[in-house]
Amino acid sequence: MKSLHVVLLSVGSVALLGAISGLIAWGVIASNRCLAPEPVTESPPAEVTTPTTAATTEEATTPPVTIPGPQTIATTTESPEELADLDWWEHCALYQIYPRSFKDSGDDGIGDLLGILDHLEHFKDAGVDAIWMSPIFESPMVDFGYDISNFYEIHYEYGTMEDFENLLKRAHEIGIKVLLDFVPNHASTKSDYFIKSEAGDPEYKDYFVWADGYEDPNNASNRFPPSNWVSQFGGSAWEWSEKRQQFYLHQFAVQQADFNFRNPAVKQEMFNIMKFWLDKGVDGFRVDALPYMMEADPADHGGKYPDDPLSGLSQFEPHQLGYTIPLYTKDLIELYDIVYEWREFIDDYTKKAGGDTRVIFSEGYANITMTMLYYGNEQGAIGAHFPFNFDFITDVSAKSNARDFVYTILKWLTYMPYGAVANWQFGNHDNNRMPTRFRHDMVDGLNSLNMMLPGTSVTYQGEEIGMRDGYVSWEDTVDVEALNRGDEDTYMLYSRDPARTPFHWNDSKQAGFSVANRTWLPVAEDYKEINLAKQKVDEKSHFKVYQALTALRKEKTLSHGEYDIRALSDSSFYLVRSLRNYDTLVLLFNVGEAPDTIVLQRVPHLRTPATVYVSSIHSSRVAGDIIDTERVTLAAGEALILRAPSI
Repeated sequence: MKSLHVVLLSVGSVALLGAISGLIAWGVIASNRCLAPEPVTESPPAEVTTPTTAATTEEATTPPVTIPGPQTIATTTESPEELADLDWWEHCALYQIYPRSFKDSGDDGIGDLLGILDHLEHFKDAGVDAIWMSPIFESPMVDFGYDISNFYEIHYEYGTMEDFENLLKRAHEIGIKVLLDFVPNHASTKSDYFIKSEAGDPEYKDYFVWADGYEDPNNASNRFPPSNWVSQFGGSAWEWSEKRQQFYLHQFAVQQADFNFRNPAVKQEMFNIMKFWLDKGVDGFRVDALPYMMEADPADHGGKYPDDPLSGLSQFEPHQLGYTIPLYTKDLIELYDIVYEWREFIDDYTKKAGGDTRVIFSEGYANITMTMLYYGNEQGAIGAHFPFNFDFITDVSAKSNARDFVYTILKWLTYMPYGAVANWQFGNHDNNRMPTRFRHDMVDGLNSLNMMLPGTSVTYQGEEIGMRDGYVSWEDTVDVEALNRGDEDTYMLYSRDPARTPFHWNDSKQAGFSVANRTWLPVAEDYKEINLAKQKVDEKSHFKVYQALTALRKEKTLSHGEYDIRALSDSSFYLVRSLRNYDTLVLLFNVGEAPDTIVLQRVPHLRTPATVYVSSIHSSRVAGDIIDTERVTLAAGEALILRAPSI
């Protein structure tokens, strides 16, 4: 959960004030090895060599995907070195499901758990190792599941607990891990927690952040909010309760009241919730909205909640996000201690219960320094298994050149703690879809980059077939952020609905998503052109490229190998993955809008002749083609993955 759209109104304005620590030099070099640390050797500027990390459990497997064309141009003759096994989460292909839009098993136009259960084979076919579902818990659906009223029950529109248990069982039977979306920052005002807190129940009185506010000197019956804090969805972050005669804090919608994490009972309840679902058999959690979990303590500010400093940006009014700098409401250092406690809890659970590692992946849009603290700190505390990496969402776009891409990748890998696991993603339910933010001809290249970088790849629902934003009219808009912050003329600046339209299964009515005459969001108009069934039979398709990529991820070169990455021009860059005694894999990607010629001698470890493993669907080259020339010209948006002899 986040609110990025203010950037569209003033590029870099508020974000710049919190991102100074994100600058790194082109010449930064990071290096380590899977088997044992070795000294870093000198390399040309902006050329980096480092591998993924290694752990100690059995590597996850999936059935092989048939890939057209030869698998290699040459086989190695030396005996490969013994490599450490990776834990399942360290190099998995993770897929985000937005349940409401995945598949409707009934006729109400809303996706549900049975729809996911009936189509679990899609993930196996796609080569996915793990899925995480956006919230499926009981909710009034003001923010479509992120306003939870009961953390222990399944929302009725999605099904029953039995449906969930059957889904979990079947997923595990076919080798797919299942993660849930955990939302600890807030609860629905319809939850028992809030109802009892508002009523003054002693056990729940301090479950949320309550404050008296200030009397209006001109109107004795009116009170002003305790501070000038602005909600992520616009308006004051404080709402008056007539029943309790106090304000409560809500950093998101009015109906999403912020928990008080200074109350030990709240912290214990979060452990209780996690244990409940872990006992059900889930493999871990994606933890939502962490940067907002703690706010300033009035005890440190004379008993009052301090005002956030003003941004000084004249285009914003006091009720608009961007009017203030969230100094006292975001990224407070105390929140990391809570994350570290959660990691200790989940590790202890795995130790006692046995079985595969349970994980927590943290979500939070923050500058690079604050983001890295989710991994842990230099005093030895261990945090999330990894924080989600949103840099491909926030830092690059269709306007970015090859150097921007390389810089963005190196920034994360440079700041990431030694031995930590990276992750990469190009989209999620809060942002415009990948092909819409970039270009349609870049889909295969972006998926290739995601899959070939070290660590875990994250795919948002629909990216495997290149789904684009769907058009959602003002009349059909349901996103609370768009409704709160926008109007009929401006809602598209804020709406997250276009990235949430139903999945395109085929070219039948409602794209095969539902038999209902009306779906919760309209199906995108391009579903006859872009759908899974069509891409399964087309000679070339985004889905077939995606299958080839997930199959390639099973190779040791990608799970254990080193990497080299560098821009060759404004338009093109290379990513080389290499491992002694294993084939070298090379991604060449032209992110520009015109053809670009690459001199192959500039690509390290690329020994020709090399074989095309997979290419963009608009490429003139196909799997199995031999590359034995000094230069290769890539079309705009074209990507090639080459397989070459080992180093």
